[in-house]
Amino acid sequence: MTPRIEIIKDKKLIGKQLKMSLVDNKTPILWKSFMQQRKEITNTVNIDLYSIQVYNASLDFKDFNPQTEFTKWAAAEVTDYNTIPNEMDSFILPGGMYAVFIHKGDTSGFAKTMQYIFGVWLPQSEYLLDQRPHFEKLGEKYKNNSDESEEEVWIPIKNKVLS
Repeated sequence: MTPRIEIIKDKKLIGKQLKMSLVDNKTPILWKSFMQQRKEITNTVNIDLYSIQVYNASLDFKDFNPQTEFTKWAAAEVTDYNTIPNEMDSFILPGGMYAVFIHKGDTSGFAKTMQYIFGVWLPQSEYLLDQRPHFEKLGEKYKNNSDESEEEVWIPIKNKVLS
């Protein structure tokens, strides 16, 4: 699983957020709530949806445990913030360098993908984890809970040499 490296600019998003942990996983509640209002976002850039994790800046992923709290967003990219639906918020996804992996299959294999990224690829790479949100981009190949689903996993990175 070799990632592509991309540098992106800031993205404007509108969506919903919930604080959670892996033990207290509220992802289905968040996405159900977001999808019920998704059509109220009138100025989307495309059909892609974003599942974003915002971690505490002091978090060291070597010590990550299932009780670690983070904020998760369900969002869509927009052209501007002129109209934000009730019960939704704006979010700026900071630009920068990302390693982009493709996760294939349903969510049951997602932990294995993440273990590879953080346990094998990142330590062996020329990069360090950067302190920006992590996200999954759910595009046209994403099929919820399907073995044939594909999603992009975006991990914020920076060069080891420049750090």
